[in-house]
Amino acid sequence: MAGSGASPLARAEHFVWLTARVLEQRRFAHHFLGDGADAVETALAPYQGEDGGYGHALEPHLRGPVSQPLHTAHALRVLDSIGRCEGPRVERMCRYLSGVSTKEGALPAVHPSLRGCPAAPFFPVLDDPPGDLLATGPVVGLLHRNEVWHAWLFRATDFCWAAIEALEESHPCEIQAAVAFLDGVPDRARAGAAADRLGRLVRDRRLVVLDPARAGEQPVAAGYAPGEQHFPYEYARTPGSLARGWFTDEEMSRSLDFLAAGQREDGGWPVRRREWGPGAVLESRPIVTIDALLTLRAYGRAVG
Repeated sequence: MAGSGASPLARAEHFVWLTARVLEQRRFAHHFLGDGADAVETALAPYQGEDGGYGHALEPHLRGPVSQPLHTAHALRVLDSIGRCEGPRVERMCRYLSGVSTKEGALPAVHPSLRGCPAAPFFPVLDDPPGDLLATGPVVGLLHRNEVWHAWLFRATDFCWAAIEALEESHPCEIQAAVAFLDGVPDRARAGAAADRLGRLVRDRRLVVLDPARAGEQPVAAGYAPGEQHFPYEYARTPGSLARGWFTDEEMSRSLDFLAAGQREDGGWPVRRREWGPGAVLESRPIVTIDALLTLRAYGRAVG
């Protein structure tokens, strides 16, 4: 058992073995213990349905067995993180995404097939949902970064550009989705210009906490739960992100200090969003913990 004097990584490892799903256990072992990627792929496979999409609460805030765009986006992030975002499996995923997209070629945040399954209240099920940058942007950016080509990508890319360039008001999760798109899209000059404008919007609209010590003085974005604030590291998960240019070195350092200090006594990091079901929170914490460790390591912070 990892004691209080153990490294952040050792404490997190204990937490993962104690609480995580097999998938997150395999991801932790791959990223931090030197295990291979094959076991991660094997653990991910049972979440994929016959339609090529992913379900079974892979994204813990959407429950039930049915495939959903957000589950499939989560699967793509896992594959990208282990260097396996290619081949027939990803082609099947693209066919699924094309099949559930709107007439504009965009993905809905929640497909109507989820109706009847438990889901977080902040993911309402609509009969005819619109295309959503939050769902579409990360998928399209990730596929571009991995040089995956599919006919669906052309319309989806156009949708993302139009949605981002039309943003006058936004919220943190939508901005994060836009950054994920801009970090991967091939037109780097256009992406840089769009990112500069979004960075000004984020700062002008106070969508980021620049001084964690004064977080309580800053309002939470409309529709977000009390305490559900966002910090520079959540927009720029790696130093290479376009969003890194939005923040000074001091601002980024303060946010990383805040992230490092957020590790709880049990070794895991908290889920800083509205709690609605114990299963979702329990399954989300190991995911958040792995993300925290990866972010700290990306910025050269010692984790153990």
